[in-house]
Amino acid sequence: MSEQESLEVIQQMIYAAKIEQKDDGKGWIIWGWVIFFASVFSFINLKTGWFEEFFFWNLFGIATILLLFFKTIQSFYRKKAKVVRTYTSDLLSKLEPGFFISLAVIIVSMNTGGVHPTKGFALLLGLYGFWILIYGVVLNFKPSVIGAYVVFAFALASLFVAQFEWTMLLHAVAVLCGYIIPGHLANLEFNKLNQEVNTQRV
Repeated sequence: MSEQESLEVIQQMIYAAKIEQKDDGKGWIIWGWVIFFASVFSFINLKTGWFEEFFFWNLFGIATILLLFFKTIQSFYRKKAKVVRTYTSDLLSKLEPGFFISLAVIIVSMNTGGVHPTKGFALLLGLYGFWILIYGVVLNFKPSVIGAYVVFAFALASLFVAQFEWTMLLHAVAVLCGYIIPGHLANLEFNKLNQEVNTQRV
């Protein structure tokens, strides 16, 4: 192996390591748009009275169950293949159950009358912001760190909103800033880096 070829191999390994530490943002994009539309349509529905108050959130719940079912089936089949685990992905996978348990506690509290939905969605935004911050810090992704603090600001603002429809509007904008925009930026960065790696291999 020549010196030039050795340098190319080293460069390819560096690019591969960088990709392993990046997220393609697809999860943030998918969940972001689903939550965004559920919030926006709920806002419109509360203004027009088309359906029952939580009609679109019930649809969201059904969509969530289907997505989780698909993800479970997908992960089951992926176990057959050897998956490379990095410290970053392993850390996030260990923290993820804590997020979903906290999410479930807030949702159950809203559905059992323990917390009013107006305040409950403010608490959800606080939880979103914390998870986005963890993701941004662990992956050293600045748009998510910024997005997290924007979501925290909307969570605080939501505590002082009395009408549920305006809570839905704040919820939609917060998800746009914390999930959707950083998710698309992460996807662009991931694809760009992946393209560089493929170019180096040619």
